This record gives sequence, C-alpha cells and structure tokens, in this order.
Amino acid sequence: MDGSSSVVTGGASGIGEASARQLAAAGSRVVVADLNEERGQAVASELGGLFVRCDVTSTD
Repeated sequence: MDGSSSVVTGGASGIGEASARQLAAAGSRVVVADLNEERGQAVASELGGLFVRCDVTSTD
C-alpha cells in the first residue's frame, strides 16, 4: 500500500482506530475522520497522518 492514501471514518477509536493503524503500518498515508477532535488528532499524529473533524451521519 506504499504511496496510497486512506480515509478512515471513526478512526479515533475502536475498529476505525485499529484499521487506521493497520493501514499506516502497511504504508498508506491515513486521514483520520472523526467527531472526537482530541483523540482523532492524537491518533493521526501518532501515525504521521492527518485529522479531519467529520460527522458522516449528517448530510449537511
């Protein structure tokens, strides 16, 4: 996955965080998308990725 980019919704915790970590370990640049800014920033920083505050339950 080297050179790829991945957007992981719910990436600040649980299955989303685990997925983000696996993708980063495989060489993907990860964008963590979540409502939890503090935890999302922390995970993204650890993985060398980016954080975006995002609510996928809303169409607005």
